[in-house]
Amino acid sequence: MTHAFVDCHSHVVPSGDDGAQNLVEGLELCEQAARTGTEVLYATPHVSPLLPLTAAREDAIRAAFEQLRESVPLELRLGYELTPMPSLLRERPERYLLEATDLVLVEVPFLGPPHELLAVAEHIESAGLVPLIAHPERTEAVRSDPALPARLVERGWPLQVNATSLLGRHGEEAEAIGWELIELGHAEIVASDGHRLTRPACLDDAYELVSERVGEEAAWALFDGSAIRSARPIPSRAAARGA
Repeated sequence: MTHAFVDCHSHVVPSGDDGAQNLVEGLELCEQAARTGTEVLYATPHVSPLLPLTAAREDAIRAAFEQLRESVPLELRLGYELTPMPSLLRERPERYLLEATDLVLVEVPFLGPPHELLAVAEHIESAGLVPLIAHPERTEAVRSDPALPARLVERGWPLQVNATSLLGRHGEEAEAIGWELIELGHAEIVASDGHRLTRPACLDDAYELVSERVGEEAAWALFDGSAIRSARPIPSRAAARGA
């Protein structure tokens, strides 16, 4: 099978977060992703209490994104990764959409209970959009309450597991939970959450492992973007340009 991965979670656009620090590093990350099979890559800068999306920061992100998009050997799309916080409840979630979808990427907080996650996810849902739940396997909330992922899935909120968790790079507990979410069918998407050259936006190694564990057909559905496209897609910028 020819790999054409769709990766909905990365930090390849310099944005002031802990991802790419400049355009040169961002370009190298995108080139590495393309070499390892990624065809569509979402840049999802962090939006958090320490990194709110001010107008000035948004302008800078969009300018960096446009510069990078013209240079990379894959289709680069823009979105954001939200850390749940009360201020988001006063905003329109459409601002944070993953481009060409009705999905908004929102992480489970690494520490503490999921109360703010649930409030923000419900706010996203009330706007007619779908919260995409990032890396639940890495969080205290899921370690404390193993039934939480199933409850999120029951609400129609897709779960995204990090490729690096499946590769054991976030510790044994995150690895075990990540694989459990895959094998139970709770996870719908595997993404890289690539940040830097030592943690690149690559999916190929995780895809091979998942294929071995659950079979190629089931694995491919986690990596090919079908779960992303199923969320009432709108035309991408590339399509709008006639690319």
